[in-house]
Amino acid sequence: MSRAFVKEPDGDQVVDDTPDLPISPHPNYVTPSGLEMLEEEAARLQEERGRLKGMDDAVAAKLSLFQVERRLRYVRARIESAILHSPGHADAQEVTFGATVDVVDEDDREYRFQVVGEDEADIAAGKISYMSPLAKALLGAEVGDLVTWRRPKGDIELEILAIAPL
Repeated sequence: MSRAFVKEPDGDQVVDDTPDLPISPHPNYVTPSGLEMLEEEAARLQEERGRLKGMDDAVAAKLSLFQVERRLRYVRARIESAILHSPGHADAQEVTFGATVDVVDEDDREYRFQVVGEDEADIAAGKISYMSPLAKALLGAEVGDLVTWRRPKGDIELEILAIAPL
């Protein structure tokens, strides 16, 4: 086919060719606060989308709109696939999804982690994804157990001090 018959966008037209954000193949377990976080983000993105659609046809506004819509599609998909883990299902005798765990390392440094869903993970806040190597080491452990956290820069042994259910 001759290039003469192919419609190309004008210089001021913007095309969204950004691929969608990848969705994890793992079950989308969420805590109640994780689901609330996703719903709040969806509402915020929806408002931002409306604001951007109301702007004139500026190229920058269109590019921003594409990014907002991309993130909104991702968040909506995560909400739709969410598997809510409600309080009361966790057993305080062992580390389960949603539990908060106090541990001490070999140097007597204490840490507190909560095992959460992938989208709520935030290491600065002590929230670790249930798919992380640390969470995998902790899941199923009981108070007093020693677990080995296998890390690229070297393994660490942790002792479980306390477990608080979701």
